[in-house]
Amino acid sequence: MLKFWKKKPTETASATTEDAQEPQVDTKADVVAAESHPQDLPVALTEAPASDEQAAAAETAVAVSAEAPAKRSWRERLAGNSFARGLGTLFVRNPKLDDDLLDELETTLITADVGVEASTALVEALRKRMHKREFADAPALLDALRQALVALLQPVEKPLQVSGKQPFVVLVVGINGAGKTTTIGKLARRWSDEKHAVMLAAGDTFRAAAVEQLKTWGERNKVPVISQGQDADAASVIFDALQAARSRGADVLIADTAGRLHTQGGLMDELGKIARVLKKIDADAPHEVLMVIDGTTGQNAVNQVRQFREIVGVTGLVVTKLDGTAKGGVVFALAREFGLPIRFVGLGESATDLRTFDAQAYVDGLLPASLGRD
Repeated sequence: MLKFWKKKPTETASATTEDAQEPQVDTKADVVAAESHPQDLPVALTEAPASDEQAAAAETAVAVSAEAPAKRSWRERLAGNSFARGLGTLFVRNPKLDDDLLDELETTLITADVGVEASTALVEALRKRMHKREFADAPALLDALRQALVALLQPVEKPLQVSGKQPFVVLVVGINGAGKTTTIGKLARRWSDEKHAVMLAAGDTFRAAAVEQLKTWGERNKVPVISQGQDADAASVIFDALQAARSRGADVLIADTAGRLHTQGGLMDELGKIARVLKKIDADAPHEVLMVIDGTTGQNAVNQVRQFREIVGVTGLVVTKLDGTAKGGVVFALAREFGLPIRFVGLGESATDLRTFDAQAYVDGLLPASLGRD
């Protein structure tokens, strides 16, 4: 009897300890699993659904957790590309201020996709100043280079303001693989967070999965998507979307288009048709023709912009994938060649990694403030 009574508190304490150590299901993986395979979850999760307030809180917690890496600075995002690495090591290897340093600087700029003309102009301007003894040493030259690069980019630092028209129509163009659909999803998120009523138009009817991809982004951002399916007339889809946006009082309509090479005449002509059809409803539409450029394509991006600009009148650029294998210099080449506003740059995977272009921050990300500093 005594043994019996002595065991009870031990068993109770053990049970209490086990209850206290039971893990709480509050991770992103559990949320994904709950959506995909609810039958595989514990009974407690499937039989006791959370309230709307609890679900909203959980979604917010997951979103914050998923986007925490997006807080990384421009320098952290850009430091790995070849432009940053090349210039960083150049001044370490060549601390002496002379013509050899400038010659190697020019080579580094060209190989980083800045372009021959832009690179030559930058270096020759620095060479003249060096011969006038305006620079005492290599760190002074580095500072002058930073100022010259910022000056080259500042004229194209023009954030996109989606106001003044309702709905403000953004036509997104570019070749396949540049990141158009992802950019549209991130823009929808950005403008929704800014309290704009956003709608999407699935105008990429050429590629089988494009419509479904855009719908997925719409669901994720709680943004309506107007679509007609594969092989529908793209101009008709976007025309209907603009009518719907007007009738629903939307603030912004973002229209996707088929990704195409600048050498594909038929698809390029379709862009012109879309622009003409939109003007039947709004003479000023589209209000922004936003071209998405893959930053890893280098100098080929210049040819792409030249062709798209002739066909559909590009008014702004988005340069994506600058945090990966991109050399980074193409941004300077585009600024010098076209002077088109660079609206956004893609510095990572999350929605907040689509950053409004900032000339000073971009150059700071590529170059240290001084030699010997990361």
